[in-house]
Amino acid sequence: MKCLACGSEALVPGTVMETSGGGTMAFRLDEVGVLKGMFGVGTRSIRAYGCVHCQHLQLAVDFTEKDKRRYQQFEGAQPNVLERINTEP
Repeated sequence: MKCLACGSEALVPGTVMETSGGGTMAFRLDEVGVLKGMFGVGTRSIRAYGCVHCQHLQLAVDFTEKDKRRYQQFEGAQPNVLERINTEP
């Protein structure tokens, strides 16, 4: 799957969730457990943009710099097993 806006394949699976009774929405990373998710661990804030011309709604997630480094690590062609072993410290 590719990003519709930029074409990147570095998509992170997650769920849009409500953070408080009738309050703000957040993006919860799928790899975060339910218990941690209830305490806000692994959630990222969401920004929304609406187009005045076509009424299209677009959501954007505020990833941290740590998230960007982690999830963009293997974007594109994956290295083979020997290359991974030889490059890891």
